[in-house]
Amino acid sequence: MKKWLITVGALSVCTVLAMPAYAVETESKPVEHHHDNSISGFIDYQELQKSLKQIEATSKGIVQVEVAGQSHKGLDIYTARVGTGDKVLLVQSEIHGNEKTGTVAILNLLKSLSNNSKQSKQIREDVTIVFMPMMNPDASEGDKRRNSLTWTEVVEDYPQLNDATPSWNYLDRGISQSYDYGANPGFDVNRDFNPDLNYVPEKADFPGASNKPGWFITPEAQTSRDVYKSLQNEFGNVDVFIDLHHQGLYYVDGTADPVTLSLSAQFVPNPNTPEGSKYAQYADTYDYDFSRQLNLAAYNELQSYGNSKFTNISLYSQGLDLPGTALGSYALNGSGTVLFEVRGQTQSLGQKEKGQLVKSVERGLSGIIEGVADDSIKQLDPADYEDIPLTAYRPAF
Repeated sequence: MKKWLITVGALSVCTVLAMPAYAVETESKPVEHHHDNSISGFIDYQELQKSLKQIEATSKGIVQVEVAGQSHKGLDIYTARVGTGDKVLLVQSEIHGNEKTGTVAILNLLKSLSNNSKQSKQIREDVTIVFMPMMNPDASEGDKRRNSLTWTEVVEDYPQLNDATPSWNYLDRGISQSYDYGANPGFDVNRDFNPDLNYVPEKADFPGASNKPGWFITPEAQTSRDVYKSLQNEFGNVDVFIDLHHQGLYYVDGTADPVTLSLSAQFVPNPNTPEGSKYAQYADTYDYDFSRQLNLAAYNELQSYGNSKFTNISLYSQGLDLPGTALGSYALNGSGTVLFEVRGQTQSLGQKEKGQLVKSVERGLSGIIEGVADDSIKQLDPADYEDIPLTAYRPAF
């Protein structure tokens, strides 16, 4: 496969696809403030609280809503749990606050999974699903990617980092996407994870890099980690972890069709291969085949809708080494992992587009949930994952 070297803003990326690296935040876009485009129809923090309360009450105990932790600014981070089966799925959304379609999709799924239909009852018997619908409420309220924690506050919490160089995922200058980080610095929370779930920050590990583990210095990453560990303690393993994101405008490789949704099962090199030898300690828990089956379940479900926008599905950039992401860390700890990346940010989505993208996430998630619940996912050939079209940075003409 031909490799491309591309430049996105100030970032050069060498990858097997002509597209930026995973969830890149560039600084080359024109200044655009979040209030310049309507984000009505998405769920803000107060609406999330109200919706979760209503769903819990209507479900008569089927959905259990709990506070798992607090954001940097003290906003509650919620989990919503449904089902009593021994196969557990953890699904999180809005770790980046301007990536909101997953939150709407989760609330819709909670309503359908808690109804009295025969299918919903059977799913609840087979699986336990824990949703974290708004992982980064501070960023969600600001309609921005990063949280609002400063490096000074990190050092106050971890004095051993007093003379350390701030971590590479900390931004305290410039205007990026729709937010002035010079006036409002913060961390990309989805670079703050570590395969060692008990890791304690050490000065020698800073500033780090994209292909190195994170540190659990943000309260949002700590909360996700704590939920994950509690489920490990309860079930022995978190079978499935799904992370819901947004991306830019890309194309199905070899076509001029804009991608509706990209999927991926790979965020670190396989520890059972020479390329992944640095992760050899996780070789017994890493299950790439299961991750590929999960992605196939979502892909097949969306393809089943025939010739429509739901069929414009592709594989996100492969060959990644990102142990500081939740997906990378949790995959090494034994979870089958799925990345959802729908097209566009909240600042660029119209109401019609938003509805279509939310429905894509719902349908993809439903395909995974149903496949895990009835074990049909085990009948999928992991090798078929490699036949999913790749994502291209430019359309084919």
